[in-house]
Amino acid sequence: MIGLKPNKGTLLIAEPTLTGDVSFNRSVVLLAEHNDEGSVGFILNKPLDYDISDLIAEIHVPFQVFNGGPVEQDNLYFIHKVPHLIANSVEISDGIYWGGDFETTIDLINRRAITPKDIRFFLGYSGWASLQLDQELLSKSWIVVPNEYESDIIEKSTHAFWREKMMELGGDYLLWSNAPENPSLN
Repeated sequence: MIGLKPNKGTLLIAEPTLTGDVSFNRSVVLLAEHNDEGSVGFILNKPLDYDISDLIAEIHVPFQVFNGGPVEQDNLYFIHKVPHLIANSVEISDGIYWGGDFETTIDLINRRAITPKDIRFFLGYSGWASLQLDQELLSKSWIVVPNEYESDIIEKSTHAFWREKMMELGGDYLLWSNAPENPSLN
């Protein structure tokens, strides 16, 4: 599993050595795009203290919002698994889509035609310039793993997700799965 190349739809698991990185410490990132021009992804396991109705006045149903990454944190992004309901969606892979018609999305949420199991919202995204992610992989900042959850990734646990991935990787990673987030507080 370790040594997989990054592609759209794969997951980036932050190496335990990224503990000093405020944005990516213990992050699991879904890659939404990866090509010669760069990479875009969304951190899946960093919930914020907002729900969508705090940010968009027209939405009257609370949906959790997540920190998608350090880039453009004043913009809202979303992934979902209902392209038949949200026009202009872009397939990431395996039944998971990025973006689409936002006015339709607002209407669907307010009518409760889609649920938090169908969609996840992010403030900001994770972005890498051309070859930047490749350099971070060479410096062992990330582990690339397949998205075995496919579209069910939207429902995946938030806080425990990184720990679960460490346990799945086994070996030395098992030690990190139980380490405190800030080892100096141990």
